[in-house]
Amino acid sequence: MNWAGTQRPAVRMEAHYDDRVVRCFVDRPRSFHSLFADTVAAHGEREALVCGGERMSWRGLDDRVAQVAGALAARGVGKGDRVALFLSNRPAFVIALFAAQRLGAIAVPIGTREQRAGLAWILGHCAARVLFHDAELIDRVPDPGELPNLELKIACAAPSGTGAEPAQAATASESFDAFEQSGERLRTVTQVAEEDTAVILYTSGTTGRPKGAMLTHLGIVHSSLHFVHCMGLTHEDRSLLAVPASHVTGLIANVSSLVACGGALIMMPSFKAAEFIALMAGERITHTLIVPAMYSLALLQPAFADADLSAWRLGGFGGAPMPVTTIDALAERLPGLTLVNAYGATETTSPTTMMPPGLTRDHADSVGVPMPCVDVIVVDDVGCELPRGETGELWISGPMVVRGYWEDEAATAREFTAGWWHSGDLGSIDADGFVRIFDRKKDMLNRGGYKIFSVEVENLIVAMPGVVEAAVIGRPCPVLGERVHAFVHADDPSVTVESIRNWCSERLADYKVPETVTLSAEPLPRNANGKLLKRVLRETLA
Repeated sequence: MNWAGTQRPAVRMEAHYDDRVVRCFVDRPRSFHSLFADTVAAHGEREALVCGGERMSWRGLDDRVAQVAGALAARGVGKGDRVALFLSNRPAFVIALFAAQRLGAIAVPIGTREQRAGLAWILGHCAARVLFHDAELIDRVPDPGELPNLELKIACAAPSGTGAEPAQAATASESFDAFEQSGERLRTVTQVAEEDTAVILYTSGTTGRPKGAMLTHLGIVHSSLHFVHCMGLTHEDRSLLAVPASHVTGLIANVSSLVACGGALIMMPSFKAAEFIALMAGERITHTLIVPAMYSLALLQPAFADADLSAWRLGGFGGAPMPVTTIDALAERLPGLTLVNAYGATETTSPTTMMPPGLTRDHADSVGVPMPCVDVIVVDDVGCELPRGETGELWISGPMVVRGYWEDEAATAREFTAGWWHSGDLGSIDADGFVRIFDRKKDMLNRGGYKIFSVEVENLIVAMPGVVEAAVIGRPCPVLGERVHAFVHADDPSVTVESIRNWCSERLADYKVPETVTLSAEPLPRNANGKLLKRVLRETLA
């Protein structure tokens, strides 16, 4: 398939990771740092990074990366060392990320919603030697002596003009500004192998301790090129990073993909709809990749109707279905905007499938088709491939699938088979290759033999006026096995248990309608990465 009006680059089968044979781009950089270095060489004077009142070119960014890399090297940091980034969206994140890559070190981004205990566990599990952290998060940073491997802590203040809270005194950490100036600029690059780990991203840990997915240079390069080729990104694009850079979407869809094409990355500390619209207009943003709820929140802003958003040509989304009403509202207001659904995971280094441009409205129930170097199959419970159209678990293969989990051979053996990652998602692939996701395998309900996809019921409830979010789980029943129970967060007093059940009864088969509902004015529980914690809801119900 041709993507974004361009021919697909040449690919070939290659052997990787001992037990995999995968389709790869023939012409590609050989490391994450090479993506960066190639763009500095080709687009050095073009704008690279904007955050608050701070702007820098690719050449200027390269100088700062070299400075921080030199400071790290002077402290003995080198190939294979883990460098943790407990940073929000600010230039220090990108600078430290590529400084680590220049040294052949492994970056470990950690979401800033993580609390002290979770942060300490991650830092201990990966044996991080260095921690870059937001200065205002000093209270969550472990004390000296808790983690003997952690030798260096560097506090990064928020850039001016971002509206962030003033930093507290980070007395136990060095200042980023002082640290940056403490070494000589390092221009040499440590050589790495494509299959070496470049980044460790800890998965959400909805059922226990998070697992450290090992993203390799090979995987990051391929995922970045997938976004560039399939979205048609160029050095003229300007992307607004409105999701955390520490998450796989922000790291790959925004940071590394804009590095790969040589465009400009505009960072906002956190998503606020009014600020999002102002930045989109003021910075002439052409590209975003955010979740559907962010589009809905933007549409609700009065400023959305009048803002000059004519430069916005690509609107990626993922993580949840986009309501057709939202698709239509965006099309009416912004006829030049192409919406593109994308599906992926940490273990697939973000993108697995993408909707070819122009097909989103006609295939609103699909997450698109596999990307050029990706294979997706649907299997039954014993690992046998199912025919097109049948529902089973999605298994995913390709050069971007991670090599496994850091220091966790048992989880790696359990979740990977000869390079195929067991996604845990139930879905199907139709005759034309379009992939559909129905539910998480563990979240499917069985009510007296009737299979119920919780996401179908959740999406319907969320479409009800006044409902903010919903989660559907199975309530144990000695007769039917499970009954449907819904947890609903609403901000409208007119939403009642009865109105929710009536809304569902008019639109669903009777066995899918929630028999019981827990209605709350408070948000539903989520972990540090924002993922809904159904485990906690099940415990609450029990």
